[in-house]
Amino acid sequence: MRTTRMLAAALLTGAALLAPAAPALADTPSPSPSKSSGAPTEAGTTFRTATPVKQGQQATATASSGDYLYWVFPADAGQRPTVDATVTLPSAGRQAATTWRIDVYDGLRRRQPCMYGAQSRAAAPDATSVTLSCTLRPVRAWADGWSNDPLPGSYFVRLTAVGLPASERGLPVKAEMKPTAKDTGGAHAVDGSLSTPLGADGPKAEPEDGWSSGWWTDRWIWTAVGGVLAALAGVAGYALTRGRGRPSYVPQG
Repeated sequence: MRTTRMLAAALLTGAALLAPAAPALADTPSPSPSKSSGAPTEAGTTFRTATPVKQGQQATATASSGDYLYWVFPADAGQRPTVDATVTLPSAGRQAATTWRIDVYDGLRRRQPCMYGAQSRAAAPDATSVTLSCTLRPVRAWADGWSNDPLPGSYFVRLTAVGLPASERGLPVKAEMKPTAKDTGGAHAVDGSLSTPLGADGPKAEPEDGWSSGWWTDRWIWTAVGGVLAALAGVAGYALTRGRGRPSYVPQG
């Protein structure tokens, strides 16, 4: 009976510890887009003049086809950033197909590959808009110097038309860009962290609640849970194997 009670207590304790940890493992979306009027309404033309944008904000800009548009947003360790962009094309005056492309660079201006998403798309002459998307790899708190892993810091977005025919240059367009991020949890956590977030010369973006220290992940919860369950399993195993002591019919000595 004692052993049964101990096993039941072990199971209840493990369930109680696992319950708060489970939501941390699932991808959780970043805060909803800001509804304030502070969203940027213009874009920079170079890395040095990139317009800062917060995660969840939808930045807009009016430009001419052939221009380079630049924005910069922050991404912290454990996040998987996604950049969505929409270009509204003029309803008249277009005679040829145009290809639009979105590229994302980290704080050292290294172009980061997209895990998935339509990074480049061609718009037919009669198309009124084109939609682009780029989802990056999860941002790591620390990485070797030779690797190209995404690291905490500023991320630059460049939107432009590539291979633009001469007849299509200078036409008015409207661009919309929104960066978002999902928390990946401890699945992509690593030991160590950067001394400072990456940021090249020019404007820098920072999260509203500051940068994370990089040492805390939900792996600590699973480590603690594993330790508790291992200890309870050891106690239960000892109780099962030690027996009830000396039988009453066996004389002492």
